[in-house]
Amino acid sequence: MTLQSLLFFVFFSGIFSCKSAQTLPVPVPESRPADTTIVDHRFDTDYLMGKFDPASHPDFIQIPPKYRDEEVRYLRKDVLEAFITMFDAAAAEGIHLRIRSATRNFDNQKRIWENKWTGRTILEDNTNAAKDIKDPVARARKILEYSSMPGTSRHHWGTDIDLNAFVNSWFEAGEGLKLYTWMQSNAHKYGFCQPYSAMGSDRHTGYNEEKWHWSWMPVSAVLIQMAEKNLKNGMLGGFQGAETASEIDIVKNYVLGISPACRKN
Repeated sequence: MTLQSLLFFVFFSGIFSCKSAQTLPVPVPESRPADTTIVDHRFDTDYLMGKFDPASHPDFIQIPPKYRDEEVRYLRKDVLEAFITMFDAAAAEGIHLRIRSATRNFDNQKRIWENKWTGRTILEDNTNAAKDIKDPVARARKILEYSSMPGTSRHHWGTDIDLNAFVNSWFEAGEGLKLYTWMQSNAHKYGFCQPYSAMGSDRHTGYNEEKWHWSWMPVSAVLIQMAEKNLKNGMLGGFQGAETASEIDIVKNYVLGISPACRKN
């Protein structure tokens, strides 16, 4: 074979090889299972501490009147969607779920906390915290039986709701017991859990039991892990009584003082 013939052969062989390579099928990745929840994990410390306005936040939506009491309230869009599915399932069995509290940002929680701190709001057991409890740490601990310090509430996240009533006794008989029993059996199917279970059952620190408080795990489990890593007692401030946070160890004993069942989605 002459040199010219050899070069001609190599040139055209290369062309055909390239065309063959271009026609090879490109692997297509498997699609994500239809039942997998995709969550936006782009949260920062301000979000974690409730330092935003849910009325203008793109991930939040106003709860339609059908699902709440008379007060205008907001939730994350994904949480509301899950709640509506659960609401319909409960209604089919004669159980009416009604949201009594939802997202509360830092300023809203500050108002609740300081009203109790100053005695403008009397505590659940008729205690006037300002008049009856002079020691700041003791006063804070008393308020913390049911109310969070600003910057530490799960209600900041738009994932947590309070249902129907704010006393455990309502959930222990009649309509309330029927509702609570249904939630215990079914809430997990829609992603919800009860973070403040009975003290001493599966947790030993934190707020008193709240049978009305339910949390949507696909997002709140992400945020509790973020709180464990990034939220510090010294970050809390801008409200009366904030100086007690470190001595009480708010993050460890209250933010993280939840049922283990609510730690992982």
